[in-house]
Amino acid sequence: MQEITNDQQHLIVDRLGRRFRNLRLSLTAACNYACTYCVPDGKRLQAAAYELSGEEIVRATRLLIATAGIDKVRITGGEPLLSPKFPATLQGIMDLGLTDVSLTTNGQLLPRYAQNIIDSGMKRINVSLDTLDREHFRAIARSGDLNTVLHGIELMQAGGLKVKINMVPMHHVNDDQILPLLDYALERGIELRFIELMNMGHLQASPAYQREFFSMESILERIASRYSFSRTDAPFDSTAVRYEIPQKGTFGVIANESEPFCRNCTRLRLSSNGALYGCLSNARSSDIRSLLALPDEQAQAELHQVLLGALADKQSENFQGEVTVMKFIGG
Repeated sequence: MQEITNDQQHLIVDRLGRRFRNLRLSLTAACNYACTYCVPDGKRLQAAAYELSGEEIVRATRLLIATAGIDKVRITGGEPLLSPKFPATLQGIMDLGLTDVSLTTNGQLLPRYAQNIIDSGMKRINVSLDTLDREHFRAIARSGDLNTVLHGIELMQAGGLKVKINMVPMHHVNDDQILPLLDYALERGIELRFIELMNMGHLQASPAYQREFFSMESILERIASRYSFSRTDAPFDSTAVRYEIPQKGTFGVIANESEPFCRNCTRLRLSSNGALYGCLSNARSSDIRSLLALPDEQAQAELHQVLLGALADKQSENFQGEVTVMKFIGG
């Protein structure tokens, strides 16, 4: 096989100095949850038609590493552990030599795949968890079992992985869980990240979004009722504003609305059926399936042009919202 080179990567930079470094890789659009903030009417997302094979996903990733200079990959979904491609694709991605490969999961299938993940050499994982109350868990996720998720987190930590928990606080839904979840995370050396409800999908400009949105200011006020904390440094392209609680640990807030991070965004998303998205706030995408069958040099040349367009799709200031469901494109 012809060796892929990265001679072109320095050209794919926009006027704000942004380039693609961080790839969100969706294995499947299917999900075993139907979270209230993700999909309407409890309707679970299904696998997309004509999903990429595991081999195509690995090849696409290899091409993006070479052409764009991707140095971080996060495997996502839908729910990635639902995909039968997961074990082989995980190993294929790990074999590409990246120093930072991670996974975002709802944790429901973690016990089943814990050993695959640990054996792969992955160092960190994000688990979505919005409450420690079992009844509220079922009401929000509309599926699943809380104990299974907590057991999966324990297995990951026992296997040496760094765990982060993602929580979406919602007014009058689960905002009473901000402190219990933070206590749980601090006790276990886990960084909890609070994610402001996103104005997209079925929530875009809806009464439900206005009613349930819980701002960074409100999150910090709730935490300040129990803990003292101070803002600390985060990487240049981090989506999270990070805070330190002395002698306890850290937490973060992904403040999509309160403190937008678009100007520093380095993320690129590849959907499970081969669509490349440059921005969550822009529904435009490019189908790269056909170029995966081309020789390396030709594939890189075509991908270079696609990436220029994808980078131009990024918002310059703040997230504008989109009808696209994030779970379809590698949240």
